[in-house]
Amino acid sequence: MKLEAEDKAFLIGCNHEISGFPSARFFVNIAFMRFYSVLYIMTAIFLAAADFSLSAQESPDSLASEAAATHNSRMTWWREARFGMFIHWGVYSVPAGNYNGKPVHGLGEWIMNSGKIPMAEYQKFAKQFDPTNYDADAWVKVAKDAGVKYIVITAKHHDGFAMFHTKASQWNIVDATPYGNDVLKPLAAACRKYGIRLGFYYSQAQDWNNGGAAIGGKWDPSQQHDMDDYIDKIAVPQVRELLTDYGPDVPAVIWWDTPSDMNPERAKKIYDTVERLRPDIIMNNRLGGGYKGDTETPEQRIPAQGFPGRDWETCMTINNTWGYKRDDQNWKSAATLIRNLCDIASKGGNYLLNVGPDSTGVIPQPEVDRLEAIGQWMKVNGEAIYGTSATCFGEELGKSIKAKDGYGNNTTVSSANNWRCTTKPGRIYIIIFNWPANGIFELPAVKHQITSAFLLAGHQSVHFRQTDAGVTLKIPSVAPDKIASVICLETTN
Repeated sequence: MKLEAEDKAFLIGCNHEISGFPSARFFVNIAFMRFYSVLYIMTAIFLAAADFSLSAQESPDSLASEAAATHNSRMTWWREARFGMFIHWGVYSVPAGNYNGKPVHGLGEWIMNSGKIPMAEYQKFAKQFDPTNYDADAWVKVAKDAGVKYIVITAKHHDGFAMFHTKASQWNIVDATPYGNDVLKPLAAACRKYGIRLGFYYSQAQDWNNGGAAIGGKWDPSQQHDMDDYIDKIAVPQVRELLTDYGPDVPAVIWWDTPSDMNPERAKKIYDTVERLRPDIIMNNRLGGGYKGDTETPEQRIPAQGFPGRDWETCMTINNTWGYKRDDQNWKSAATLIRNLCDIASKGGNYLLNVGPDSTGVIPQPEVDRLEAIGQWMKVNGEAIYGTSATCFGEELGKSIKAKDGYGNNTTVSSANNWRCTTKPGRIYIIIFNWPANGIFELPAVKHQITSAFLLAGHQSVHFRQTDAGVTLKIPSVAPDKIASVICLETTN
């Protein structure tokens, strides 16, 4: 799918379940890691030279000097949302991880690169891409019922295939497939119907069919092309189309990715196009060229302490891959996903959880089932997620310890995972994962006076005792929810 700026590491395929919790499972495909070691090193060198994480260098984008009030106003809806849905969908769902009758290691949406499939061969998959089961209304209804507040869909991934009718290239869903329809327009309409914000993922740098960059090097002579020509004739025109063809409210977010070969001059052409047409839009930190954007984007991991002072969003898969891959059945449990959401919110971040529809336009049922489970939990406990700020404690996170992220790369996670906390003015939400059998739950000291305490499930009152040393809660012997139960503390502030 994409590269994490902070980790400076290439996306390597693996089988995993990683949540930062003691029950998390992961198994790294060592053979594949070795196969791609050269690409890993090349990419690490490239990213070490790039500046798209916070640093002492000045950023060329105007966001760096944006007035705090203006910035906060622009980011308000996003900060209140806390939960979004990522959709990776494209021609890569046709091979679905297999080429010439054999499985291709790695991520489903990277199959053209991973399998070194020639352009002419890969483009034949478009003739089989006929998603007649696509129902935008049903997709958004699934998201709405899950408690999702915004959706980000791949308008164009690294294979360069546009899921919209672009005039810049014939390599798009209208001109190159039997389906012949722009899938973004009905999705935009459905999002408006259900009150969901819609954002577009756009691969601005890598484009393996239209002359853009290719991490690891190009493998087909037909791919050789001038990068600046690609930026001028493909990337900038397509970004302009995405910003102007779907109404004044769409997209709400532009999600850039893998800024290979994106020098400041190339990035500026794209950035200026966005600033001219949609200065209110939210952009992430992956444009390249020194542009830091609005949000940090940890991928397949939850930072141990979040990003204090910076908006951030963990993007994560439900299985191992982003784009549909028929052999990937390694699904994270609903419990893991719900606790991930709580962990992220407690650190002031958003959770962008991915689904990968198949080539007929159907979201795999295991993904739907897990989203339904999240939705059921959110109906009772969503107050502790939406519009909240990070914990007022910090002790519950424990120390930062070394671990592996979803790609098998080194990272750090929180060592303690018994409970989490989110806050709003006058309210503290205690989210308990491991419910104490003795009916007593101890909290660190709370600065403000607690006036009441109750369970969000059923609003049952909870007896409490507050001292300068801490707070003692007397709770029922049985947890209201076996995954995560929430106690609300109302305070004088």
